[in-house]
Amino acid sequence: MKSVVSSVGVALLVGALVLIAGLTRGPEYQGRVSLLAAPAAADGAPYGEVVSLALPALVELARSPSVLAAAAPVSGYSADELAGHVSVELVPASGLARLSVRAPSAEQAGAAAMALGKAMIDADLLAPAGKLRTLDSRPEVVTVAPDVPLVGGLAMVAAVAAGLATTAVRRLTPGGPVRRALAAAGVHRPVALVREEDPSAADRLAVLCRAAGRPVRVVPVTPSVTEVAAKLAAGLPEESGEGASVVAVTTGGRKQAELTATVAVLPAGAVLVAVVLA
Repeated sequence: MKSVVSSVGVALLVGALVLIAGLTRGPEYQGRVSLLAAPAAADGAPYGEVVSLALPALVELARSPSVLAAAAPVSGYSADELAGHVSVELVPASGLARLSVRAPSAEQAGAAAMALGKAMIDADLLAPAGKLRTLDSRPEVVTVAPDVPLVGGLAMVAAVAAGLATTAVRRLTPGGPVRRALAAAGVHRPVALVREEDPSAADRLAVLCRAAGRPVRVVPVTPSVTEVAAKLAAGLPEESGEGASVVAVTTGGRKQAELTATVAVLPAGAVLVAVVLA
């Protein structure tokens, strides 16, 4: 039960940290402008062929030094900074390109997108067969950060991963505090660690006690595990001989001072064969 509580606690903590980190980021907006390629004249050069070949170059044109330099004064960025905030999406078989610019404010994002669109139109990439024009007189501006659904999803994934990792670590190293407690009591040889909820716990203890060949004593380390110790003792074999095979029953957790004290005062003829985590 304690392992479950600790795993849930770690999961909630990690999830909360990811959620806070994601939601406290500075806001970010995206300004979008759609550019449409149209024929320059009815009797001009073969428009379709020129546009199909030249339109993909808009992706590079949006990041060209001349276009960035023309749009930078209005965008609030330097030309080099603006290049890192620009993206271009081409809509297949439509002659349409969507130009996007990210900025920390809605006004800056919209102004930068319009300025960059105007600079690309002025570059006249499709001349003489075609020309670019904006579809809308005003840019579309949307909030892209913080993205609450995305941050919430990442927080849930992080929480689940942290909980599973904590559970795995505890299962791989279940006896860390117990090993330290035994070492503090002067026991440095291997001692079996058994969980009381393990279905095979009774059988494992019985095998150990038979192998030791001594009378069995089940010792509760704390009063809270007295009932568990009694049940375990009832299921263990009766052996004869000198000395005693001791099975210590303790609760899980980091603090095992009672286990150290109990093991330290065992008689000289007693051998600790197992510790049961109840």
